[in-house]
Order: sequence, then C-alpha cells, then structure tokens
Amino acid sequence: MKKIVAMAIVLSTIAAWIANGVQAGPNAYHFGFKRSVDGKLPSIDEEGFKPIVTKHGALFLGDVEQKELYLTFDNGYENGYTGRILDVLKEKRVPAAFFVTGHYVKDQPELIKRMAAEGHIIGNHSWSHPDMTTLSDAQIQAELDKVKEQAAAVSGQQEMKYLRPPRGIFNERVLAASRRFGYTSVFWSIAYKDWDVNAQRGTAFALQQVTKQLHPGAILLLHSVSKDNAEALGAIIDEARKRGYEFKSLDEIDGQTAQQNRHNQQESAQ
Repeated sequence: MKKIVAMAIVLSTIAAWIANGVQAGPNAYHFGFKRSVDGKLPSIDEEGFKPIVTKHGALFLGDVEQKELYLTFDNGYENGYTGRILDVLKEKRVPAAFFVTGHYVKDQPELIKRMAAEGHIIGNHSWSHPDMTTLSDAQIQAELDKVKEQAAAVSGQQEMKYLRPPRGIFNERVLAASRRFGYTSVFWSIAYKDWDVNAQRGTAFALQQVTKQLHPGAILLLHSVSKDNAEALGAIIDEARKRGYEFKSLDEIDGQTAQQNRHNQQESAQ
C-alpha cells in the first residue's frame, strides 16, 4: 500500500508539471531533435540550442564513426520492472547508466546497490525532479548534492559525474552551473513515448520504436517504468547486435571525439 501511495503521488506530481508546470526560466529549451531515419544521424541543428550544448560539453551523441550504442534509463520511481531490466543486462553483458531521483534513492536502496554492484553507472536526475531553469545555482547544487550523497551512502559509489536534466528542460545557465559542479549533462538521440504507464502498447511496438531509430553513436533513453521496455529489452539488444552494434558505457565516450562529431553532425546527416 505504501508503494502504491508513493507511486500515485509521483505520478500526480508529474501530471501536474506536464499540465500546468512551473514557468520555465529565461531562455529555456526542452530537448528535442530530428529523429534518425534509415540509420542516418539525428540532428539538433534546427532546435536553436546546439551552440550551448556544444559549448558546455553536454552529450547528445557518442562516436558517430563507430557502430556503438550507449544505453541509459531514467528512474523517477519504481514500477516493478527494474529488477527484470537488470537481469537482462546481466545476462546480455550490457552496461547501462541509470539516472535516479531522490525519491528513487530513498524508495529503492536495494536496486541502487545492485546497479552499482553489477557495474552500471548511477547518474543524477535531481532530488525532486524540478525544472532547473527556475532554480538558483545554489538550489541546483543542493538538488544534485543530495542525490549524490545519499546514493553514495547506499551504494558505496562515490563518483557521480553524469546528469540528466529533469524533463530535458535546460538553458545555458543550467548547463554551465552543472558543469561547474562536476557534471556532464547527458541528453539522448533515441527515445519514444514510453513513460506513460497507462499507454503501453506491447513488446513488438517497443522493439520497433527503438530499432527503427538505431544509428552510430546513439545514446538511448528508456524509462524503467515501462512494462514494454522491460519485456522488449532482450530483443532490442539482440537485434542491435545482429545489425553490428556494440553496447558501450558512457565512460567510454571520448569527449573530444563526441564534441567534434556534434560540430559536424549536420554535414554527416545529409
């Protein structure tokens, strides 16, 4: 009952943010991109925020010269599927990054421990999942420090160097402050509407939505609350490997190469 109530609170909060939201801060962007088609690179060239993403070393793609994939999950709350996801990753020997909120750290210490023990990256998704463009730099730091400290206390993983801004909302100040606090902001180049637990469409749909977007250097965003993702993950990994892709850790992205690829992204996508 406690878990159901906690989940309901989180879901209602997210719904309120989506429906009403806090007014975004100055010059705010919501991360988006032109999707990959037929293995071509996606593009952020028309969105208006490429210069600040590049300037502050945020990741959108890895090495686009290699058939490599970087698997990431957002964990705002637990819906009963992360254990299954971890089972598949262990069986398939695939590294992943899990971006966790304060609610998740408090509610699921055993899963946090397991992520770390099995060699996955635990990333920061903020303590309370706010629009960080509405916060002061000090408030941003407090949000990030609290997740880092409490995740470390649970898992023993002292280093936390990757951040995914909640809801993909950011501006230059947020990227600059996050970098100053020791984080690389990580966005994504493959995603689909998987987070709505009331609109799951089956394993085949999840498999198709992800694999049709595969491209070299892709950073995949999946939400762990999705039943479809948990059930399709093994098939997604197998299909990607069948097409010649290899799964890598975010730690294996060469920063200089990734930054240069972002500069050259538009030309490569033509």
